[in-house]
Amino acid sequence: MASFVAVLSCDRGRWRGQEFPLDECESVTDIADAALDVPGPLRLVLIEEDDEYAAIVRVDDDEPPRVFLSDAHAADSYPLAAVLADELDEVYGADSADEILEDAPLGHDSAPLGDADIVEDLGTPADDLVRLCSSEGTLPIDVLIAVCDKAGCGAAFDDLRA
Repeated sequence: MASFVAVLSCDRGRWRGQEFPLDECESVTDIADAALDVPGPLRLVLIEEDDEYAAIVRVDDDEPPRVFLSDAHAADSYPLAAVLADELDEVYGADSADEILEDAPLGHDSAPLGDADIVEDLGTPADDLVRLCSSEGTLPIDVLIAVCDKAGCGAAFDDLRA
């Protein structure tokens, strides 16, 4: 399995990134606790595995972690996706998520889970995030790239992927 896990942190408008091992994490709380070791009041843990799913775990100081998983079906095959999905049951935050998912191309047999508003304040509204996840031809890494570009941390994310 090929996976990519990174944490991007923002402090005073400056983004920094680093690869982020999640081998010891057995829950969203464990992921959030590990992310809190990274300096900055805002942290995005970005996960992609085998071009099958993308996930975002947002950890803000003094707030509970927020999670978005691009494809619930991934939880059947990927232990890390299962950890994330265990605490989620449906997409929330997108006003028209049901309508967007109805228009998804055939072959998308699962839907995003979690907090679709997770990066709205960083430039990607909930409906756009859900739409990205259900667009034919869009890979999970493309979703993360688009989110990072809109948030202003695209360069930090690209540096980690190089």
